[in-house]
Order: sequence, then structure tokens, then C-alpha cells
Amino acid sequence: MGRTYIVEETVGQYLSNLNLQGKTFVSGLLIGQCSSQKDYVILATRTPAKEEQNESPKHPKAKLDNLDEEWATEHANQVSRMLPGGLLVLGVFIVTTLEMGNEFQNTLRRLVFAVEKSLNKKRLWNFTEEEVSERVTLHICSSTKKYLLFRCLGYKSSAKPADWKYQNGLSASWLSLECTVYINIHVPLSATSVSYTLEKNTKNGLARWAKQIENGVYLINGQVKDEDCELLEGQKKSSRGNTQATNHSFDVRVLTQLVLNSDHRSTATVQICSGSVNLKGAVKCRAYVHSNKPKVKDAVQAMKRDILNTVADRCEILFEDLVLNEIPEKKVMNSEKEFHILPHRVFVPIPGSAVMLCDYKFGDESAEEIRDHFIEMLDHMIQIEDLEIAEEVNTACVSSSVNTEASLDNTDDEQPKQPIKTTVVLKIQQNIGIIFLLKH
Repeated sequence: MGRTYIVEETVGQYLSNLNLQGKTFVSGLLIGQCSSQKDYVILATRTPAKEEQNESPKHPKAKLDNLDEEWATEHANQVSRMLPGGLLVLGVFIVTTLEMGNEFQNTLRRLVFAVEKSLNKKRLWNFTEEEVSERVTLHICSSTKKYLLFRCLGYKSSAKPADWKYQNGLSASWLSLECTVYINIHVPLSATSVSYTLEKNTKNGLARWAKQIENGVYLINGQVKDEDCELLEGQKKSSRGNTQATNHSFDVRVLTQLVLNSDHRSTATVQICSGSVNLKGAVKCRAYVHSNKPKVKDAVQAMKRDILNTVADRCEILFEDLVLNEIPEKKVMNSEKEFHILPHRVFVPIPGSAVMLCDYKFGDESAEEIRDHFIEMLDHMIQIEDLEIAEEVNTACVSSSVNTEASLDNTDDEQPKQPIKTTVVLKIQQNIGIIFLLKH
């Protein structure tokens, strides 16, 4: 028996209504959540066409060899940033004008493998042994509406059949988890590894911090619960005996400073540093789990991954912004003191769903720009009034220090007094997230 994919009915309507607009095929992503027994698909979004592809002549035949794998992978990376904890890119779909034979399975497997490989490089966490690492490929013929569904582990693995079942109201059956995590991450910039870029150093430092998040204690509504307990244990039952789970929200608190045994020994590492990066502040986190008998460990895992993802994504977006604004890394590293506002999180609901996705907004970006980015990446209409900006302001401080001592414990708690972008300066004391880069 193949693995079952429970699919929101609106996803089927979206795929059926996709307009090829003269093209021979359209590809995109399938988004949802994995569980031990089945996967849930709550959203499908096509990959936007490149401008040069829009201007190219029509091909007489649907050749998947023309599929731009790099462009599709970049779309997956962008969409992955918009997914809160618990949601993943589950696979890829393609809609064509013709029914395809088995020869196209290799192309689809190669695409889904490239997408998963790219996403896995950016993650600060690993899948557990219990989790299903297979990803799905879906092909739909636009004329006959017939579809072929396969799941595969990788490009060289054999494709396996799977079941595709539509369910009405699936998107409403989700439990929401929220928490605010206060972080203080210290990343030394090694003087002996001069070839390491600021971005690579920061990523290595985040990887070390990720272990603290993985080992942290998580409280569900103020209580420590056994990980194998049902998350909804003790919840109110309806007259039909079903748990009243829809739109139920859980408060999650994270304690990452663990009490060690008295016989536990720890060691400190001392190294020569050219500087350091301090990431501090309050981070708003959100995750979702399906209400079909989720366990505490499912909720905790989803929240852990949202914490790790959102911190890593903000750092990555900051470095991308520096590149786009043509600010050389050497200039940043050698700067006496320079401030950059980090992007803060913006949430928006999936139309007709209890689940919210997210994006990241710099202070000078308008609500219209954020809405347009949502529409471009997700191919769904979003209203400006639906945007929910998390109450957090993040600022990056790049500074130089005359201190010549090399120590991993050296931090600078000075708050930035004059950010470059001052549109949110009045909110800085409300919830501040700061990156300090200290030169020794």
C-alpha cells in the first residue's frame, strides 16, 4: 500500500484551474506537513516564470528538458522562508498540455531531489529517523485532468506509487503554537580562518547555538509534558465525540539553560579572534501541527524548527541585502560602527485557512511591496489589511573595538543610538534584536 497524501480540496481546484497561458507546461511546489502515517497538502503554488521565458517563442512540444531547475530551486528557497514551523515543501508538481510517459519521471525526480538538496543545505536541523524523507512528484494533464503521483527518496531512487485523497476543510484543522524566544548568540570570527566569510562564520555559530535549542526544555501552556502524550489530552469533547481542536492555540515557552548534573564537567575554548558577532533580541515564533492526534513531541519539534529557521533566515536576508546594496563585506568588517535594521516578521493567512504564512520586512519596505511578494511567491491573492506585523524590531550593529584581548566571553551590550534607517527608531526599546560585530 502506498503512502497517503491528504489534500485540501482547494488545492485540487487550484491545480485544475491553472492557466498554461500558451506554455506547454507549468511547474510548482506542494506545501504541507509530514506525519508518521500520512502527509497533508494544504497549498500548491506555481513557480513564477522568468522574464526571458515570457518572451521566448512557444515550443511545439512539452519538453521537460526546458524546465529551469535552478530557477525552480530558488523559488523553493524563497517559499521555504515563508513557512512557519511544521510546514515543509513536500514536493513538486507539473501541469502539461500532453499526457507524459515514464521518460518524464526522471526529470521530475531530478527536480524534486535538487529542491530538497538545496533546502537541506540551509537548515540548522536534521530530520529524525522516524520521519519520512521521501518527497512527492505530481504530474497533471491539463486536457484529460489525469494525474500521476509518485514518491521518491532521491534522483537515483525508484519511484513508488502513492494515494492522493482530497478532503474538504483540511486547512481549518490545525493547532497553532506561539512563543517568544530571547536569544543571545555569540559568534567568534577566527583570525586563523581568514578565508571564512562573515556569512559562513555566522552560520557556523548558529549551528552551535542550534544544539542549545534542540536540548532546551519546552513548556506547553506553562507545563512540562511527556513527549509521547497527546497534545490535546484532556481537551473538551464535542457532542459527536470529536476533540474541539480547530483554532486552538498553545503557548509554548522555551528554557534553553539546562540544569546540569553535579558531576558534569564543561570546558571553555579560547581562540585568537579577529572579531565577533553578537545576535541578541526577542524573536516571535509560530508553528502549526495537524489536529489528528498530535503528540507533544510533534508540537515541540515544529516549534524548535521555527525558532531555528527564522533566526537563520533573518541573518541570510541581511547578508543578501548588503550584497544588493553593494556594501562590501570588507567595508562592514572594517567599519568603526555601523547599524542595519534587520527584517522583522510579517504574517498573513492562507485564504480560507487557519494557517498563517510569513515573510520578512525591512523598515523602508511598504505594505504593498510585501503583499506583492506574497502574491508572486504563493500565487494567491493577499489583502494588505490581512498583513500581521509581529511586534519586534531587529537591528544589526557593526562596530570596531580597540580591545586587543581575544576572548569568547567578550560582548558589547551597548544599544544602537542612531540606526541608519530611522523609521522604527521609536520602537527600538520595545523588543530589540541586535547583531554586534566587534573588531579586536
